[in-house]
Amino acid sequence: MLNLGQTRREAKEAAVAVQTHLPVGTEARSGGDRVGPQLLPALVVTGKVVVAFCVVRVLLDPAWGNLEGKAPVARAIMYPLWAMVVPVLWTTTSRASAFPWLADLLVTLTCLTDLAGNRLDLYNSVDRFDDGMHLVNAALVSTAFVVLTVDRPATLREVVEAAVAFGVTASLAWELFEYGTFLTRSTEWTTAYSDTVGDLILGWVGSVVAGLVVAVVWRRRRSGS
Repeated sequence: MLNLGQTRREAKEAAVAVQTHLPVGTEARSGGDRVGPQLLPALVVTGKVVVAFCVVRVLLDPAWGNLEGKAPVARAIMYPLWAMVVPVLWTTTSRASAFPWLADLLVTLTCLTDLAGNRLDLYNSVDRFDDGMHLVNAALVSTAFVVLTVDRPATLREVVEAAVAFGVTASLAWELFEYGTFLTRSTEWTTAYSDTVGDLILGWVGSVVAGLVVAVVWRRRRSGS
């Protein structure tokens, strides 16, 4: 007759053996493995629904989102496309790992923060709110990129390099979007140069902070595992 304690021990050893044969980066790229299995999907879906609602309202009435003169149509096209970047990439690349809910949520949040900030008129009513959004959103997209592309055994330098490379590129892309869609026709044109340089610096800072935070969190999890 089998010993119950021995059976449990053998089962545990088998589970450990299976885990050690998982592809490198599977845990890192699943996104949110320490969070409840239902929380992240619920947040992602809710966020995308809110983005879709806001986009429709902006198309019907740009004044609703306080986006008059800020390329409301271009934003209404760009935000849904940006919010679907992670699902499309994950689907087209046939990833074997679990869906990266955390990265998807972080990307979706960048759309929500800008829509909410304009809707609540925080860009005009709160001093330095625009600067804060450039820093925060750069950190969000940098974190998402690291979670998607960098394996957890990576060094601190590798994580920060990846975060900065993508974060600064994304910040530059946003400044070019603003320049091409509405800035040249805006009353802000006279201060556009200094504002753009400041935004790029904040994007760099946000990316560095994101890389450092992710690297520290991963290192602590490795040492605690």
